[in-house]
Formats: sequence, structure tokens, C-alpha cells
Amino acid sequence: MLTAPAAQAQVEGGGWTSRSPGFNVQERGCGQVNNLTFTLTCSTASGDQRAERRYDTYGGGTYQFEGSFRIQSMGGTRISLKQTFQDGPSAGPFFMLAVERGGRLYAVHGGATVATGATVGATVRVNTVHQVGSQHRTYINGSQKHSYSSPSGSFYDKFGAYRTSSGQGPATVVWSGIRFWRK
Repeated sequence: MLTAPAAQAQVEGGGWTSRSPGFNVQERGCGQVNNLTFTLTCSTASGDQRAERRYDTYGGGTYQFEGSFRIQSMGGTRISLKQTFQDGPSAGPFFMLAVERGGRLYAVHGGATVATGATVGATVRVNTVHQVGSQHRTYINGSQKHSYSSPSGSFYDKFGAYRTSSGQGPATVVWSGIRFWRK
């Protein structure tokens, strides 16, 4: 008799169950998605420019996202890479991790530096652990770098390449190793 191996999450070990949420591809403006390659082809600093995957909504509990990105090219700056959105009546961005040309990763709301070294060609692993109604934590390459208090409600994960309100393309980001868990 074969048994399934325990789900091994990269951070905050113990008790995780693997999950496979569905997703929709979002392409707006000059955004293009080709599997796990997300490209903003234009240099405009206005309009809705996005190339993303939007995953299914989740509610109460603790959820972990894991994925690695590599910036293939960055002619622009201030491109959002990973987002946690609140859904429902309070819909809107809750946490957005973005990158500036030069490799600084930062939290879009508040501007806090999360990490450095996200330069063209470097592979960076991102984990977010979201205890709905308690806290949202961000890990870069396995080290916790940022946390926010979290309200209750419904949320969803997005990743790809999205022009922030102060950013512009072009940019190409390749994601890999996408995994999800729940506690």
C-alpha cells in the first residue's frame, strides 16, 4: 500500500496540506501571458498594464503561497510581482510586493523595503503565509522579511507582472515552482 507523502512547505513547517486552486489569466493593456512568462511590452506610465494569474478566493484559515521569479528583462521600474487581494465588500489590494529597477523589493503600500538583490537574471523565492484575521508574512529565499496585520474576510493570490501606479514597463518576469498549502 502506498501513502501520499506529507506536504512539505518551505517555511513554517508542520501541518500543511497541499492544495491546487484554480486560476484565471489576466491580460490588460500591453500585458501578455505565455504559461509562466509575464511580459509588459510597453513603456507607458499610465493605464492598466498587467499580465497575471488570479487564483481562487480563500476564507478563514492559514494559507501559504510559494513561487520563484526571475526577472528576464527590466526596462521599466516599480513592477508588482506578487499580490494578496481582499475580495468581497472590502475588495482591493491588501499586500503588493513590487520591484524597482536595481533589484529593491518593496511593499507597495507604505514603501517598506522587503529585500534587495532581485536583479535581472537572479532567481528569488517568495513565500507568503496568510493567517486570515491575524497576520500576513512574507519570506524571501526562506527568511521572513515583512509582516502585516490581517483583517478577517476573503482573499486571493495573484502573481505575474503588473505596472504599479508609479511604475512603467517594459518588463518580463518568469515564474516557476508555484505551490499552495493550507493549515
